[in-house]
Amino acid sequence: SSFDVAVVGAGIVGLAAARELLLRHPSLVLAVLEKEQEPAHHQSGHNSGVIHSGIYYTPGSLKAKLCVQGAALCYKYCDQKGIPYKQCGKLIVAVEQDEIPRLKALYERGLQNNVPGLKLIGAKEIQEKEPFCRGLMALDSPYTGIVDYKQVAQSYARDFQEAGGTILTDFEVTDMEMAKESSAGSQDG
Repeated sequence: SSFDVAVVGAGIVGLAAARELLLRHPSLVLAVLEKEQEPAHHQSGHNSGVIHSGIYYTPGSLKAKLCVQGAALCYKYCDQKGIPYKQCGKLIVAVEQDEIPRLKALYERGLQNNVPGLKLIGAKEIQEKEPFCRGLMALDSPYTGIVDYKQVAQSYARDFQEAGGTILTDFEVTDMEMAKESSAGSQDG
């Protein structure tokens, strides 16, 4: 078979990239090549599953913007596809007095990154949220969640195939060569 584009690796990144490329350029003939017997067999199927809210990244950085946007898009995609997730939130707890300034700085960073719902809470509110947790102050990040990214990757694979893409499993890439570029007059430009 001949393909215009081949993506190596059917993890969540490879599948997401191939899916988006095909959705944007439907005339391309695309394949995803995977050495294992199924997509998302390695890291994508074995990670912590956290949907990060975007608290930690430098304000104004591309990482911060993409993390906040990515979380929103992840929740939206899961809702559209019926993929279960839990927006369980997260507490970042200061247990020592000297940790409070760092916690407040993290809160400010999250606000600058437009992370939804952030708030600082005291010891009583910490215990109300997490009865076995003790601390002086906490940053409550209700937008943090968890999802099974293997299910997300498998959904990306279905979307890609339904759009006309091909996934070749048990197909290990062992060598690559540079190919000539297509002519400028090709159908996809």
